[in-house]
Amino acid sequence: MSREFELCPGRRIGGEQPCFIIAEIGQNHQGDLDIAKRMIRMAKDCGADCAKFQKSELEYKFNKKALERPYTSKHSWGKTYGEHKRHLEFSHDEYRELRKYAEEIGIFFTASGMDEMAVEFLHELDVPFFKVGSGDTNNFPYLEKTAKKGRPMVISSGMQSMDTMHRVYQIVKAINPNFCFLQCTSAYPLQPEDVNLRVISAYQSAFPDIPIGYSGHETGIAISVAAVAMGAKVVERHVTLNKTWKGSDHQASLEPNELAELVKAIRTVEKAMGSPVKQLLPCEMACSEKLGKSVVAKVTIPEGAVLTLDMLTVKVGEPKGFPPEAIYDLVGQKVKKNIEEDETITEEAVENHVKKVKC
Repeated sequence: MSREFELCPGRRIGGEQPCFIIAEIGQNHQGDLDIAKRMIRMAKDCGADCAKFQKSELEYKFNKKALERPYTSKHSWGKTYGEHKRHLEFSHDEYRELRKYAEEIGIFFTASGMDEMAVEFLHELDVPFFKVGSGDTNNFPYLEKTAKKGRPMVISSGMQSMDTMHRVYQIVKAINPNFCFLQCTSAYPLQPEDVNLRVISAYQSAFPDIPIGYSGHETGIAISVAAVAMGAKVVERHVTLNKTWKGSDHQASLEPNELAELVKAIRTVEKAMGSPVKQLLPCEMACSEKLGKSVVAKVTIPEGAVLTLDMLTVKVGEPKGFPPEAIYDLVGQKVKKNIEEDETITEEAVENHVKKVKC
């Protein structure tokens, strides 16, 4: 079982803690502060634990040629990629306003720091944890600087190899013990055959002392729910108010009704995981009383006879007698009264019978 740590004030992850659900707003707010607030409220109302954005300091994330290249996609908000990204990027003051709003309505707020300067700002903003996007997971200087801030880290692993994730583990663990990995495949929308949920199990084996989670870009909720059944302690999903809006992430995002259903399904699965101890439960007693079978006489058995297997059978009997699993224990026992054919074999009918106690 993975160790626990406090990801946000008063909210721990790992161990037997409930799955931490991140509603990834990203840049699906269309560059509109009011829409961003509506999405934070939506995340809260749907039961998510955290509303998350993506923060970039564009000149530190992209070089000049990347920002100046023409961007003619149907999803474009400008003639160049730089214009497009500037339209979607909130200012520091706007981020402060969003963080305050999230605090007021009672949901945790953070963002992926998409470059080192963005991490500096988010640290100053006092986010509870840093989210490391897949694009920076193999950016080792970035990881070291982020880990040294001392805040918990949630690290996605899209586009990475297991060898790289071992290096990431070693780098971060030496600096900051409070981090987790998310299995992730960086495709939008993600096809089921490319999800590879078994990586969750591989991570659990390779990194048993940290929580493992899942960041999904698929459509629907079934795969994310399955991840929780496999032990994911954090689930991150992109969210939107409308899948038809302009933007490449909307199609792989959950609308409010889907996010609410995901949260409900995760909480149901967590209850269903239950205990590893197999035993007769109180809720099964009624069925056991009605349908549970007993050992009965297959033939008439005279007083003093020694029981053999061909004298016995198993049926739903009235009254209840020995349970079916006791049938071999009865072989060789002497009966102390006549037992009619089809009559239940009871303790009173068997000589010197010692009832075995179930452990």
